[in-house]
Amino acid sequence: MTRPSPPPLTYLPLGEHPRRRLPQLFTGLALYGWSLSLLVRASLGVNPWSVLTEGLERRTDLSFGTVSALLGVLVLLLWIPLKQRPTFGTFANIVVLACSSDLGLALLPAHLGLTARIGLLVGGVLLNGLSVAVYVGARFGPGPRDGLMTGASRATGRSLRLVRTAVEIAVLAVGGLLGGTAGIGTVLYALTVGPITQFFLPWCVYRSGGGRTVATVVPAGEVASAEWPLRAHWPSAMNDAERGSS
Repeated sequence: MTRPSPPPLTYLPLGEHPRRRLPQLFTGLALYGWSLSLLVRASLGVNPWSVLTEGLERRTDLSFGTVSALLGVLVLLLWIPLKQRPTFGTFANIVVLACSSDLGLALLPAHLGLTARIGLLVGGVLLNGLSVAVYVGARFGPGPRDGLMTGASRATGRSLRLVRTAVEIAVLAVGGLLGGTAGIGTVLYALTVGPITQFFLPWCVYRSGGGRTVATVVPAGEVASAEWPLRAHWPSAMNDAERGSS
């Protein structure tokens, strides 16, 4: 299917237009954390990584954001054998998401009625898709979970789709066993966050040197993940198998 696509989302150095890109990065990450808090308060199911975070939160005395940050650090350690290199955006992802999600959970009431919870779910998914487009579009590199999946894809020679599916199923299963909330919201998130992000991305991508949007072939379903929507647009993460099998 041919459609207009944004410029490549390759990593750009911190020194390139930081006054333009840094506010976008922090805004996108803050909104992402806030969207997670909306999904948690909806209590209708969250994305796979949040299911794991929520499950661990319920088994410890730590906050949702603190658990999220610790998971991010743990995942980052898995980058070492994969020869992944963190960027400024990687560390910002860990810190800002933790703080903003905890702030959102502190401000949002719990135990709401079903109508309000459905509203939170829909709003959370929409905001999440937008926020991913905003922070990914700043082009500061992947978050910890993104890099784990792209690094594993390169190391194993398996497609991004297969690696992502395997990782998220495992994360979801463990999180569910620990008491995390999986449900209709988890399904809705998986089916819609990718297309929502892709819709908003052309307006959010920082175009180095004033590059134009060009037409390219985007395999159907290429963008359909929770923590790493549009990772397949990073050329370094795309192998020939993924291009042919998506």
